[in-house]
Amino acid sequence: MFLMIKTQKEIEQELETMIIKGNEAAAYAAKSARVQVISAYPITPQTTVVEKLSEFVDHGLMPGTQYIKVESEHSVMASVVGASMAGTRTFTATSGQGLFYMNEMLHWAAGTRLPIVTAIASRGPAPPWNIWADFTDVISQRDTGWMSSFCASHQEIYDEILMSYKLCEDYEVLLPKFVAYGGFILSHTSKPVIIEEQSKVDSYLPPLPDEKGWPHIFVDPERPMMFGNLIMPSGFYSEFRMKIHDTMIKAKEKIKIAANEFEKVFGRSYGNGLIEEYKMDDAEVGMLIYGDLALQMEEAVDLVREEGYKVGMVKLRHFRPFPTEDIIESAKKVSVLGVMDRATAFGSPTGGPVSSEVKTTLHGTDVNTIILPMIGGLGGREVTLEQQKEQLKILVSIKETGELPKDLLHGTLWHGKLEVE
Repeated sequence: MFLMIKTQKEIEQELETMIIKGNEAAAYAAKSARVQVISAYPITPQTTVVEKLSEFVDHGLMPGTQYIKVESEHSVMASVVGASMAGTRTFTATSGQGLFYMNEMLHWAAGTRLPIVTAIASRGPAPPWNIWADFTDVISQRDTGWMSSFCASHQEIYDEILMSYKLCEDYEVLLPKFVAYGGFILSHTSKPVIIEEQSKVDSYLPPLPDEKGWPHIFVDPERPMMFGNLIMPSGFYSEFRMKIHDTMIKAKEKIKIAANEFEKVFGRSYGNGLIEEYKMDDAEVGMLIYGDLALQMEEAVDLVREEGYKVGMVKLRHFRPFPTEDIIESAKKVSVLGVMDRATAFGSPTGGPVSSEVKTTLHGTDVNTIILPMIGGLGGREVTLEQQKEQLKILVSIKETGELPKDLLHGTLWHGKLEVE
């Protein structure tokens, strides 16, 4: 018999690691980021994010943080817009119909170039009522001017919120951002999450804004300025919009820098920040996928490879800005690329938002890869490991036979649908 002596690093690792729900990971990230203003209104499955933050504030664990309770999601975003305009680091969270109710103020946040970070425990839009995982809610805000990203794990929720503050508060970016993850699938299940030392987080993030606020907008009687004023058609309205688009495109390099610096400080890697490839270097077919389904797809790739098929996966981490150049390079590696959407874009070329974007991205290039749009897991419907293996084998069959599945609906495979007479 012998005594195992743990190293200091192992002891610290145990102390830092907590078994918590995805929503709690989002709350801990906001706490680690030292957010100064939180605005809250409950909606399933987001509610426990702001509940946990209320506990932190009530117990004095977030000294100086203002916690605002309001009467609706519209007021939630209105209050954080005002707080951010005054020069503070802000945070909130919402889901589904609550995000839709915020829509007007989302445009205010982006148009004012405010670095607000918002967690989205994504759920299916109503009607019919559904409160389970479906990314249609966050993707439907595509054209508001907000950046948006998807998380596949509890740890990634925590990490991505920290990376988002690093990105949004960059003075060359100054745009708001959504951090989305699947309702109930991640929001209410428990997994290990490393909560980083405060000093390490402080060294990674920009310093909190001082009394002067942001460089472009402020509430200061010594420096009066007008907010949201009317711009005539001959004025700079078009140029304001052009600058948001230009900044969004340039933010792709900033995302890569933020992810690279994150890996150096904390030791966890998320590809180049925009996408994360898995066994794509020698793959003959691949699946582009996002959210929690990407984590399970890694195991499906491993199992199908054991059967002798060279398959791979691309995890899409950011939807806005869209990683155009990276998608082109990934698509070049394979002869068939499936694109699995857990969201809808009714009437679009494929019915799925990401597959439509991928097809647009590859149009006019020299990439001859066959793209198979796919939709599955809507409204939290279970997608099993066996189903994902089947999805990969469908791509292999297309490569071997050159024939698409016969049960496509307007060119898209709705996988795992119920058989209804």
